[in-house]
Amino acid sequence: MTLLVTGGCGFIGSAVVRQAVAQGIRVVNLDKLTYAADPANLADLEGSPLYAFERADIADAEAAAAVFDRHAPVAVLHLAAESHVDRSIDGPLAFVDANVRGTAVLLEAAVRFRERLPAPERDGFRFHHVSTDEVFGALGAEGRFDEASPYAPNSPYAASKAASDLMVRAWGRTYGLNTVVTWCSNNYGPRQHPEKFVPTVVLSALEGRPIPLYGRGENVRDWLYVEDHAEALLTALDRAAPGETYAFGGEAEVANIDLARRLCAVLDRLRPRLSGAYADLIEFVHDRPGHDLRYAIDPSRARRELGWSPRTPLDQGLERTVRWWLDHPERLAAARERGLVGARLGLKRA
Repeated sequence: MTLLVTGGCGFIGSAVVRQAVAQGIRVVNLDKLTYAADPANLADLEGSPLYAFERADIADAEAAAAVFDRHAPVAVLHLAAESHVDRSIDGPLAFVDANVRGTAVLLEAAVRFRERLPAPERDGFRFHHVSTDEVFGALGAEGRFDEASPYAPNSPYAASKAASDLMVRAWGRTYGLNTVVTWCSNNYGPRQHPEKFVPTVVLSALEGRPIPLYGRGENVRDWLYVEDHAEALLTALDRAAPGETYAFGGEAEVANIDLARRLCAVLDRLRPRLSGAYADLIEFVHDRPGHDLRYAIDPSRARRELGWSPRTPLDQGLERTVRWWLDHPERLAAARERGLVGARLGLKRA
């Protein structure tokens, strides 16, 4: 079995690649290597007969087609995307190009490759598209998103992912492509890009800089440990029926201010400051435009039909994450050298 993973050098993608190879699956990683990609995430797989890397843009039709022809995958796990909300506010068209046009080009390459397969292989070929709960907009104080939630994206990023979801659905219905779409809540864990919330808190604290929280830190997110999500994706790839959709959540809702304090408490224990507590560094900053108040996912269908549940309690996952950063100072140094630490984005059009 050969699995084509797009965006495999990214945070979630690399977790999927590592788990798939550990299961004995041959993986081809198609990655453009944008600023958010980090080949170091997969350094341990270099030289493995189960791993191949293809540097290419999913929006390049000729390059995408060539990858299919060279490797003949039996399934695609599509994770390649621009994913940072703040960057989408500053430059929305890059998200349209990567997430909407890129997905359409990849779908076309998949359909054309599938059409040339003999019947048994053609019927089994699968395109699994990985999306986000942000396509559903914001929740109030009650309720959770599930597979029947209506689309109501509120950021350019969320809108671009919603559009790509609908393209996958359309290609499935129109061309008979075996598709699966899954949504997830906020991922966290080791190796995450420094611009994301959890690394921002940890790295700001370690450097003694103010820890920035948007607004009053009241926005609530449901946190899913990245290795649990990778397991969910590979389970769905194997067990989900064609055309199905699943929502994967961590069942770990917490307000941003409370999450920041929990991370600071871990740091206080593992690497105490010379004076004061890390939480003293928390600083409220101007809110993100259109900032959704709350996200949460109900994963009960995935539990019932796929036998998947999140394994990692939030506090355990947070400690693993903090320990990873403490054990890998070179990754922080590399991110700082590339100008990826400490910059505020998403205010250009505020």
